[in-house]
Amino acid sequence: MRDEPLALLRRVGILPIARGVPAANLEAAADLLLEVGIGIVEVTMNSTDASGTIRRLADRYEGRLIVGAGTVLDADLATAAVDAGAEFLVTPHVDESVAAAAHRLKVPFVPGALTPTEILRAWRAGAALVKLFPAVTVGPQYLRQLRGPLPDIPLLPTGGVSVENTAEFIAAGAVAVGVGGALLGRQAGDLSWLRTEVMKFVSAVQRGRQQHA
Repeated sequence: MRDEPLALLRRVGILPIARGVPAANLEAAADLLLEVGIGIVEVTMNSTDASGTIRRLADRYEGRLIVGAGTVLDADLATAAVDAGAEFLVTPHVDESVAAAAHRLKVPFVPGALTPTEILRAWRAGAALVKLFPAVTVGPQYLRQLRGPLPDIPLLPTGGVSVENTAEFIAAGAVAVGVGGALLGRQAGDLSWLRTEVMKFVSAVQRGRQQHA
């Protein structure tokens, strides 16, 4: 469970996060993401009709797009998300009740944490990855320092991740980055803009991995 369905995320290095994106725009964006090999997306549960959007994506792209649920604040939301078709769960915090629900529902979960104590607690609760959140407040150097005492815990910086800092986060040891408004924000319906930005992030991940190696 630690590796699937998040093995794709580890390979591509980018988790696009949709918060409040209209379903029609998100479908068009998903087509583009699939075209460039990023077959994974997170829909936050505080979006309008989040369960309906997850179900719509899961049905349309069955077997091609991995759809996860974000901002899962409790076990009830976890159940609703998985019932709608979510294949992984993401939280902004460490919550053992959500961890237990994810285990019961047989889906991986990615809890948010910031301090070493929170990160270790999240990992011991069965996290597939740990979301370093909000990453922009601490930066790539903080992540690099965490890798010293916690080298075996895979970290996913999220919150304020941009084209400008993605390579630095990856070079510091992040397995991938979570990207919200910088990709699937207000301009998500502009596919020409989105294609350009996606490719910038892909290039930044590649540069970061070369630097990390």
